[in-house]
Amino acid sequence: MADLRPLDGDTLEAILERIPRLTIGVVGDLFLDRYLDLDAALTEPSLETGLDAYQVVGVRSYPGAAGTVLNNLVALGVGRVCPISLIGSDGEGYELRRALKRMPAVDLRGLIVTSKRRTPTYTKPMLHSAGVPRELNRLDIKNRRRMPEGLDGWVAHLLGEFWPQFDGLVVLDQVSESDCGVVTGLIRLLLTDLTAKEPGKFVLADSRDRIGLFRGVSLKPNRQEALRAVGLPLDDSEESLQQGAGQLARQAGCWVFCTDGARGIYLASPQVGDYTKLTRIPTYPVSGPIDIVGAGDSTSAGIVCAMASGATVEAAAAFGNLVASITIQQIGTTGTATPDQVRQRWRETN
Repeated sequence: MADLRPLDGDTLEAILERIPRLTIGVVGDLFLDRYLDLDAALTEPSLETGLDAYQVVGVRSYPGAAGTVLNNLVALGVGRVCPISLIGSDGEGYELRRALKRMPAVDLRGLIVTSKRRTPTYTKPMLHSAGVPRELNRLDIKNRRRMPEGLDGWVAHLLGEFWPQFDGLVVLDQVSESDCGVVTGLIRLLLTDLTAKEPGKFVLADSRDRIGLFRGVSLKPNRQEALRAVGLPLDDSEESLQQGAGQLARQAGCWVFCTDGARGIYLASPQVGDYTKLTRIPTYPVSGPIDIVGAGDSTSAGIVCAMASGATVEAAAAFGNLVASITIQQIGTTGTATPDQVRQRWRETN
């Protein structure tokens, strides 16, 4: 198995110079990430229950799930970012739209607002004690019923309408329950059809539970998702990962960017036959505390920007790792990386 670090300074600058001229689409589940900042020093007992009553001293709201990809694309300086998604006409949806409107370069014409769905929301209580934040149990709002008839057709129509404008596309299937999120079976079939007609356009799919169902697009599973998708035991060996990622690549007919934590990204090519090339793209070293929330989404944003800029798959994986090495050092929030931060990290590690 090859082990490469293929991102040189000239390639890095070529990617960063191209990014402002890109139009990147994002189709998938938009969540509201709501952080509640709790001051441990103000905690008081509830008179009714005797339980601790945490005191909220700050509320922060950000676009999450596919919104995290949007955040990272905007931070990297993408010229135009087009989400294709739907949210509820509820309070969380209003809060989410307000957060999206604050983001430069985001084109919201592909966003559907409907009374037939709730806006998925992750509420994250952050208990601050002696200046150190600690995340408590998360509170989730999700749609656990199948997408109402016609809504995924509306999403498909918008995806087809915007498709010619995209230089690259990220697909984020966040919801675990089948056909309860934006990326339904209909959307997967449409993506297969669109990429067959225009194979040169880079599409990267990320799915927690259905990564093995995509065809004709590149995939970004983590180790567990890749092994689970092809029915292999969840072990820690390179042999299993090579088999799992290789099988996924052959099934999809496209590259697989399999993330494996601190080990980096394993690239599997879609070669026909028993042999599948597997190349490890190592991570960039970081020091101090880290927060891996959103790291995969920042990696996806980096990969699609690099591929849409004409980089090789190896350089794109390395660029994704470089971006993630910045975002994981932002504690208590879902991090992003600017071009200046990317250049600075590149200088530090080279």
